[in-house]
Amino acid sequence: MGSSSSFHLYAVIIFLACLDLRGGCRGHIVRADKLRKAALFVFGDSLYDPGNNNYINTTTDFQANFRPYGESFFKHPTGRFSDGRLIPDFIAEYAKLPLIPAYLKPGDHQFEYGANFASGGAGALDETHPGLVINLKTQLSYFKNVENMLRQKLGTKDAKQLLHNAVYLFSIGGNDYLSPIGSNSSIYYSYSQAEYVDMVIGNLTTVIKEIYKDGGRKFGLVGSIPYRYLPAVRLLIPRNPSGESIEEVTNLAKLHNKALAQTLQKLQAQLKGFKYSNFRLYSSFMERIDNPSNYGFKEGKAACCGSGKLRGVYSCGGKRGVKNYQLCNNASEYFFFDSYHPTEMAYQQFAELMWSGTPNITGPHNLKSLFKCLG
Repeated sequence: MGSSSSFHLYAVIIFLACLDLRGGCRGHIVRADKLRKAALFVFGDSLYDPGNNNYINTTTDFQANFRPYGESFFKHPTGRFSDGRLIPDFIAEYAKLPLIPAYLKPGDHQFEYGANFASGGAGALDETHPGLVINLKTQLSYFKNVENMLRQKLGTKDAKQLLHNAVYLFSIGGNDYLSPIGSNSSIYYSYSQAEYVDMVIGNLTTVIKEIYKDGGRKFGLVGSIPYRYLPAVRLLIPRNPSGESIEEVTNLAKLHNKALAQTLQKLQAQLKGFKYSNFRLYSSFMERIDNPSNYGFKEGKAACCGSGKLRGVYSCGGKRGVKNYQLCNNASEYFFFDSYHPTEMAYQQFAELMWSGTPNITGPHNLKSLFKCLG
């Protein structure tokens, strides 16, 4: 077979490999000279933070760099708010990328594979835990720094191609809604719930559009979770018999998820080549809390690590004011690891759904289809 025929056969093979039946590639043929792994850039909060908060001036409320965090997989604390790996760690594995380290971790980072800017406690609003976390606007500035480094290292053309091929993961908003509970947040009480959600979504949209201007086209997002079912939040209910603030945060989560879905649809219509995956995290949380045994858990409501009722006191590790805490024998039997965060096993299940889930749970594309299609 001649070289010309071989190339055409190869192009057809690549076309078939990249064709996503849900419209991910739109029949785009990827030339051999452009084939490379898609990088992974991560923005967000404690669901995604691999340890950036280890390197900022903050308090232990926003850190997890002490035992027993990390014990199940790393055998030592890394700063991840879990007993082991988080969603981005599994997504990197599925995409055949190395573990994406914390952006602020000292060392010679290979940013060709991506970077993780997430910060435990961070919000889309600057007013959420100010001075203690890396807010979304600052995370964007870190991304701009990486972009400049890539241009210097790879040249403008290759850096642009890398940013175009990359997938951008976001988990943001939860702290914007949780932080006003029990506090006199002036910004929260200055707006209606709908207005407040619009500000959160608006800041997120601004960052997405900035990344789009820099060449980003593929975005993976997760919705808000059912906050009232976190062990820490359950503890607040007896102290607040009316349940008003608890119901407020539940409503905020639902408003956020609705607004996020609508915004992503608008962006897809407005921005040429914009593709996204929106994981319905709320329902996935509830299914495992209500029916833990269906997903391999023995306990869906109480935390593995903490103190008090349901181990809902945020004392895991004994470094946050309350020194005494209890720790379960096997974290994989629990959905929650500490008072706010899931276990590695739960994160792995979420990552699998995000990677290869069907459109009713992860849509309109899953992350596998976004990573598969290079341009």
